[in-house]
Amino acid sequence: MARIIVPPIKTQGIKTKLVPWIKEHTRTPEDGKWIEPFMGSGVVGFNIRPKKAIFSDNNPHIIRFYQDINTGKITAGIVRNFLEREGAILSKRGKEFYYEVRERFNENHKPLDFLFLNRACFNGMIRFNRKGKFNVPFNHKPARFSKSYITKIVNQVRSVQELCSLNQWIFICQDFKKTFKLAQKEDSIYCDPPYAGRHTDYFNAWNEEKDQELFKLLSQTKADFILSTWHSNEYRENQRIKEYWSNFHIVTQNHFYHLGAKEKNRKPMLEALVMKQPPHEKTPALYKTEHHFQPQLLEPPNQYEIKP
Repeated sequence: MARIIVPPIKTQGIKTKLVPWIKEHTRTPEDGKWIEPFMGSGVVGFNIRPKKAIFSDNNPHIIRFYQDINTGKITAGIVRNFLEREGAILSKRGKEFYYEVRERFNENHKPLDFLFLNRACFNGMIRFNRKGKFNVPFNHKPARFSKSYITKIVNQVRSVQELCSLNQWIFICQDFKKTFKLAQKEDSIYCDPPYAGRHTDYFNAWNEEKDQELFKLLSQTKADFILSTWHSNEYRENQRIKEYWSNFHIVTQNHFYHLGAKEKNRKPMLEALVMKQPPHEKTPALYKTEHHFQPQLLEPPNQYEIKP
């Protein structure tokens, strides 16, 4: 049974539960590099475990955090000591201390403060205002950093730390167009850009113009690629699928996003993978589309477990 490595930094739209499905369609480069122009959480690349990889994002705080893990400035032990100390203060002072750390981070941009805020803020969101300041409110849980929760985060950091030590990975903060210039024929590109229409902020704004730029780059690249996007939900369809992503091969998977604890709040979203190469033969036939789609109506039973 495959185990899923969960990243220590949470992001909106994280693909943790979709990793097994994405891996089914992934061709891991044997001689080339794995390239992610939109790293985000990094969950897909971390579970692909390529020997060589470029993880890129235009959010400097995400990149700086993983750069420090990669160079050994941040270790599992350092994270444990930091969260135990800061968590103890949070349990005593509550939101006053949270906002103190937020102000401290917006001045000094320390990666460990970024981790603390990511895990103590409302819904684990990453959001920055027009001035580039982190502005997510407190989650109103002063006892957030329990011993077990800290251990969970520490184990996630340790997993990434071990992967970095075993492989040739680099983390770069730059625009996605610059990252595409690094791709060669033997490489594999995985793109997970922000979904248009969802919340965007200082670092992850996305619009139709950028989407078309991405389509042009993927159309021209000699490297293999997979793009994650959304196909449809109960209210609307992604028109860009029909307009231009249908020039490539597309497979779909139904996925539920939880907006609350009640069953009625499980909102289905039909996710799509847009691929340069046809799906693997073991996969049910999905074809290069001409405005035709073959959605899977139900998410298959999980054949994996999530590693803490």
